[in-house]
Amino acid sequence: MKIIGIIPARYDSKRFPGKVLADILGKSLIRRVYEQAKKVELLDDVLVATDNKEIFKVVENFEGKAIMTSSNCKSGTDRLAEVARGLDADIFVNIQGDEPLISPEVISKVAQELIKDKTINIATVARKITAQEELNNPNIVKVVLDNNGFALYFSRAQIPYVRHSLELKNLTFASYKHIGLYAYRRKFLLNFVRMEQGPLEKVEDLEQLRALENGYKIKVVITECDSIGVDTREDLEKVRKILSTG
Repeated sequence: MKIIGIIPARYDSKRFPGKVLADILGKSLIRRVYEQAKKVELLDDVLVATDNKEIFKVVENFEGKAIMTSSNCKSGTDRLAEVARGLDADIFVNIQGDEPLISPEVISKVAQELIKDKTINIATVARKITAQEELNNPNIVKVVLDNNGFALYFSRAQIPYVRHSLELKNLTFASYKHIGLYAYRRKFLLNFVRMEQGPLEKVEDLEQLRALENGYKIKVVITECDSIGVDTREDLEKVRKILSTG
């Protein structure tokens, strides 16, 4: 079974243009993501998929592998699928290009779900929420699960809603923060990007809801590892501080 890790990377981020090229203690952000992914023994190869020549050149300069994709890709998943169409592999892992602290162990675990269970077409990752402010933050996507570890729903809102205002520490269930790492079977991935956007995906602006709206199950791997997505310069400073003290 062949498994390939793909890191979609674009230059034009709304809040932080060029963030994947930002310096983090002497290395570009995209290089740090790539090096984390290369530590995963389960991956047969790791590629950066980009439509930007500068990003392509930077990856080649640190001797990474990059592939140019169309500038018409609307999302990282579309970019992933474009690469997948030209590659012979069974499983593709979508590794976010703005998470330099992503755990190699977590990347491996999400791919292993598809190896262990042939009925799973898509898997992702979540971590237990331990801070009240995370529940109330719309930039942190929440997910609720069924008894078998499959996603029931993803939302930017607090789910489930706690009617009687209990504190997080007193809840008898776990609320989970979604971490945007995915493993797909090739056939499902190519079919997924051809599906129409549904009303839930549009209103929440969450692509993974497309799978649920079309009746597909998403397996959720629970981890204790957290990851920081670099969306702003403040996030970048947090990562620099963590790495400088670690």
